[in-house]
Amino acid sequence: MTATTVPTVLTARALLLDMDGTLVNSDAVVERIWRRWAERHGLDPDEVMKVVHGRQGYASMAVLLPDRPMERNLADNARMLAEETADMEGVVAIPGAADFLASLRGLPHALVTSADVPLSTARMAAAGLALPDVRVTAESVGASKPDPEGFLKGAAELGVAPADCLVFEDSGAGIAAGRAAGMRVVGVGPRASVHRPDVLVADLTGVRVEAAEGGEIRVSLG
Repeated sequence: MTATTVPTVLTARALLLDMDGTLVNSDAVVERIWRRWAERHGLDPDEVMKVVHGRQGYASMAVLLPDRPMERNLADNARMLAEETADMEGVVAIPGAADFLASLRGLPHALVTSADVPLSTARMAAAGLALPDVRVTAESVGASKPDPEGFLKGAAELGVAPADCLVFEDSGAGIAAGRAAGMRVVGVGPRASVHRPDVLVADLTGVRVEAAEGGEIRVSLG
C-alpha cells in the first residue's frame, strides 16, 4: 500500500491519536534504548526493533523473552521509561502535526498512547506540540496495544461509539488495536504501510479537519 495521492474524505465523530510515530518522531530515542536492551539480553537488535513499536515495554519484553517472569519485565519497563523520559535528543514533531492538532481544537479527540504520563508529556513538549485535553496513557489501561482497551477507553471518555471513531496510528500493534476496537484506521508513515490500514498517509501535512453538520468531523486526506 502506498500513501494516498487521490484525496480521500472520511467522516467521524471523534479522532483517537497515537503519539510515537504518529504525532512525534521519537525513533532515535527508541532505537538507542531498545538496542542497548537487546544487547544486554543477547538478542538481535534488528529483530527487537520489529516488535517494540506501539507496545508498552513490558508487553514487548513478554514477546521477546516469553519465559521470563512478568515481574522482571515490569521492573525493566519502569527503568526504561525513566531512561526514555530523560532522553529527548532527536525527538521532533511529525511533519504537519502542529497544524493538525490546532485544527482539532473544539472537536472531540484524544491521545491514546503506550507511553506513561511523564514520557508522553515530555515528548509532546520536546516536539513543540500541545497535549490534547483527553489522554489515555499506560497508567490508564490494564493491557497494551494490540489490545483495544486504550482506544475503547478513549471513545468512552469522549462519549462516542467506537464505530464512529477514526484512529491515527503508525505501528502494527496500534493498527491491530484500532481494528479490534471496531474503528477505522488511518496509517501514518512508512511503518504503517505493511499493516494495511484503511487509508495511508505519508505524514500529517495533507490532513485537513473541519466540523461538519450533525456533530460530525470531516477529515480530508491527501
